[in-house]
Amino acid sequence: MSFLKGLNKDYYGGVVMIVAGLCAAYVGSGYRLGTLSRMGPGFFPTSLGILLTAVGAAIAIGASLATTVKRADFSFDLRGCGAILGGLIAFVLVGRSGGLALATFALVFISAIGDRSNTFKQAVWLALAMVAIAIVVFHWALGLQLRLFPWT
Repeated sequence: MSFLKGLNKDYYGGVVMIVAGLCAAYVGSGYRLGTLSRMGPGFFPTSLGILLTAVGAAIAIGASLATTVKRADFSFDLRGCGAILGGLIAFVLVGRSGGLALATFALVFISAIGDRSNTFKQAVWLALAMVAIAIVVFHWALGLQLRLFPWT
């Protein structure tokens, strides 16, 4: 695999983002797009796909132009994958009875612990910040039909 030499993880991550963005934009464009004032079902996935493609291209180009090249390390981090999967499972389980705030806290906290550079305190603060954002965006702005707390 000599063509992999000289490229780093950021480049490959950008390429994966480009592919995912193009797929989302393609699938979303199969639905009615609508306008900004009257969005159709395809507007959101198409626009997110285009945005993801643009961000992925920027990351891949930036990584390919980098002067310091770190070799790609394709090692598998079991702790990170387990923490992300555990966070998703916790969100589903806690969300059913605990509400949006507790489910979001569980998701972000457990996922943040998967990063070995995060401390317990950083994971708590990150989770609290994301709970505040989730409340504003999903509960107040979008009116998501999920209880905010178990007692509400």
